[in-house]
Amino acid sequence: MIAKEHLITTMEQLQALYGEKMPAAVVKEIDHINGGYRKLIEAAPFVAVATSGPEGLDCSPKGDAAGFVRVLDDKTLAVPDRPGNNRIDGFRNIMRDPRIALLFLIPGVGETLRVNGRAAISIDPELMQSFAVNGKLPRCVLIVHIDSIYFHCSKAIVRSKLWDEKTKIDRACLPSTGTIIAELSQGRLGGADYDKAAPERIKAQLY
Repeated sequence: MIAKEHLITTMEQLQALYGEKMPAAVVKEIDHINGGYRKLIEAAPFVAVATSGPEGLDCSPKGDAAGFVRVLDDKTLAVPDRPGNNRIDGFRNIMRDPRIALLFLIPGVGETLRVNGRAAISIDPELMQSFAVNGKLPRCVLIVHIDSIYFHCSKAIVRSKLWDEKTKIDRACLPSTGTIIAELSQGRLGGADYDKAAPERIKAQLY
C-alpha cells in the first residue's frame, strides 16, 4: 500500500520537489519546425502517437522507412496510416478531441523529439497517392498541426541502454504472441499455428 501522506497532491508540492525548469529546457521548445528538428524527423523510422478521448487514452506505435513522417511546412506534419488491427482507438479519439502528442525515436541516437499539436484525418486522393508503397495507398493520412516541438536529451536512452547491442533480449525467451493470445482467449485464438503463419502474414499486410 502507498501511504497517502507520501503522495504529491498539490502544484506547490510538485514545484518544490523539482524546482525551476532548466534554461535549455525552455529555449529548445518552439512552435515550428526549424532546420535541426526537420533533420531529426526525416531520420526517424518510428513514432509513438498519443491521443485522448471520452473513453480514455491511447498511445500507438507507427513505423516505416526513415522519413515516413513528412514535413508539409514548418507547422504541419503528415503521417500515413498503414494496415493494422483496425482498432482505430487513436482515430476515434481525434474525432472528438484533436489534441495529439508524438514521440520520435531514431535508432542509435540518444535524443528523442516531441511534438504537441492538433490532428485531423485526411483521405485527400493526391496526398494519399503520394504515400503509396508498391501501388498500395495508406488507409488515411494523419495531419498534425504543431503547437510545440522540442527534443529530449539522451539521459533516458543512456540509462535504458536501448540501443546497446549487449542489452538486446532474445525474443524466444518471452511468450510468443500466439501463446499470449491463446491464453487470453482461452484457446479460441492464437497458438502454434498463429505463430507459424506470423512471418508471412506480417509481410503480406505491411502495406
